Amino acid sequence: MDLDAEGVRLADGSRLTEARAQELAQEVLHAAGRGRPSLSAPGGRSPQLRLSVPEQLRDGLRARADTEERSVSELAREALERNLAS
Repeated sequence: MDLDAEGVRLADGSRLTEARAQELAQEVLHAAGRGRPSLSAPGGRSPQLRLSVPEQLRDGLRARADTEERSVSELAREALERNLAS
């Protein structure tokens, strides 16, 4: 749909043009933010780890995550925290 050619109106009665649609889309994306909140500090970035594991361990972790409806990262974090606390 060509918004510049069509007579589309917003709730406030103003005309929706291609340019205005782009502005609104950018506002929504900015408000939504990107990714999950930081685990370290508000507004910060969480450090990331990359590690190699045997295929069987990876598959088991994925299966458990699916069963518990949690993320692989969440389960891995929990296991690391438990191990370091003991």
